[in-house]
Amino acid sequence: MESPRAPHPWNVTPTEAVALQKRLREQLILEPPPGLRVTRLAGADISTEKGNDTGYGGMVVLDAETLQPVARAVATATLTFPYVPGLLSFRELPVLAAVWERLTVRPDVLVFDGQGTAHPRRVGIACHGGLLFDIPSIGCAKSLLVGTPGKLAERRGATSPITHKGEVVGMAVRTRTGVSPVYVSPGHRMDLDTAVEWVLKASPRYREPETTRHAHRLVNAFRRAGGEAAELEEGSPG
Repeated sequence: MESPRAPHPWNVTPTEAVALQKRLREQLILEPPPGLRVTRLAGADISTEKGNDTGYGGMVVLDAETLQPVARAVATATLTFPYVPGLLSFRELPVLAAVWERLTVRPDVLVFDGQGTAHPRRVGIACHGGLLFDIPSIGCAKSLLVGTPGKLAERRGATSPITHKGEVVGMAVRTRTGVSPVYVSPGHRMDLDTAVEWVLKASPRYREPETTRHAHRLVNAFRRAGGEAAELEEGSPG
């Protein structure tokens, strides 16, 4: 698979990264492609350990109907950008770009374990990654970065808009009755309603969507194996 071309250099300072985000924001398309047909969903995640500058990245592609894995890929890369809230994409996307290059089955939608537009500058990792890979993308985070959701009913499927500076930037979504919500926002080539729809479809049993669960399990196993993909069990449950 062809390696994605970054629209900018990665060796930037945090100040330069903020300026780049403001430029990238202008390139976002916050609506899905006409007639979007989703047969494959993927999740992306990376795993790190304290004192180690290696990022262990992975993606798992799932059949959109059965939510069973059909493909996966892993890769490592040296983490060169510091951990700075709001600039996660500059730290993690170089790792995920190496994974994307190895992925033999491409998804129709890519779900990131992080923010999309629910971000101080409206360009979370799901937006940046969607632009980089030129794919409809969704941010599904476990915690808020910005904004305040309204009151949320306890039932599965309940939603409440996340508002920041007078703008709806995402949606709190209850994927399990009585369990803490996830925070969904569009990335690139995506809108909020479609993003929420697919997160709920991908979360039939657990708080997190199956895309995130499979990717998270994969990268943690990959890291524990010291970056040896051959030691991972093929087809193990997510």
